This record gives sequence, C-alpha cells and structure tokens, in this order.
Amino acid sequence: MNEHNVLPRMGVGAVILNEHSEILLLLRNRNPEKGMWSIPGGKLDPYEHLEQCVIREVKEEVNLEVEIKGLLCMAETIRPESAEHWVSAIYEVNVKGGEARNMESGGAIADMRWFGLDQLPANLACFTVPAIDHLLNRSTR
Repeated sequence: MNEHNVLPRMGVGAVILNEHSEILLLLRNRNPEKGMWSIPGGKLDPYEHLEQCVIREVKEEVNLEVEIKGLLCMAETIRPESAEHWVSAIYEVNVKGGEARNMESGGAIADMRWFGLDQLPANLACFTVPAIDHLLNRSTR
C-alpha cells in the first residue's frame, strides 16, 4: 500500500475503575493486537462526537452505561509496516448503570476482567499503556 493513501484514523478508549480501584480490561481475540489486554473502545464513526463514541463503544462492548469524567490523555500508534496510523482520545468515565459483561457476540473479546493497578498483565494493548501511565502518574502527584 502506498503510504500516501494511508489516512490517520481516530479512535477512543475508556478507563473504567470499579469501587475497588480495579480497571476493566478486555482480552482481544482479533487483530490488531490479538491476545493483548485492552481498555474498552473503538473507532469513531463519521460525524460522531468523541464523547458520544466512548459512551456508545462501552455500551456495545461491555454493557455499561457511563458518563464522561474527563479526557485522560491522547495516544498515537504509527505502524507503517501494516499501514496503520491511529490517534485515540482516552477518557476516564464513571459507571451510571448496567452490569459489566461481554457483549461481543462475534468473538472479538476472549475475556474480560477487573485488574488491580498493581497487578496488571504484561501483554497490554498499545492504547492501554499510555492510559494506565497517565492514570498512575496523576494519582502519585
């Protein structure tokens, strides 16, 4: 693929903490990043606001109704070898309702778990790493 035909894509991610300060992570069962633990999120649809996208993606993936607490960070992944350039807005959200469960009927999510911030798996997806770094660095100030 010609590098001039690759356009940056926009995505979102959600940092969801429970009452025990554990973060919700999803084990990806499809590429890109199959076998990696990721925060919930996805691709921005045309004419969709970022915050609306976060709320939609969380509901679609894990059945939680959330509200935006604030923008945690921006993250970027550039992989010329696979013709990918992603920019993602990572939001911290509060749960308003619902019970966390895997809503992906097509098998996109292999597992879903709450992890303590001091007991994270080693295989974290690209946008999950900066999200957790920002979360941890903010809480140590």
